[in-house]
Amino acid sequence: MIRCPECSAEIDVDEDEIEEGEILSCPECESELEVSQTHPVHLNLISDDLDEEEEDEEEEGEVGENGDLLDEDEEEEDDEE
Repeated sequence: MIRCPECSAEIDVDEDEIEEGEILSCPECESELEVSQTHPVHLNLISDDLDEEEEDEEEEGEVGENGDLLDEDEEEEDDEE
């Protein structure tokens, strides 16, 4: 039995049928997993680093008129005017 490296859920696959480089999906957390090794099977979590970085930038602050990100102090000054 193979376990998801993200949530430790059991993934029901035939270990003799999977190939290195194959992409699996965890039935519990829906993470995408790449088979990095067979015999014994080892799974790597496929990360969404690019998506997370974009979300972090959006959460950091608002964009000013010139396209620069505003920090919290600048946002408050704009609200007061």
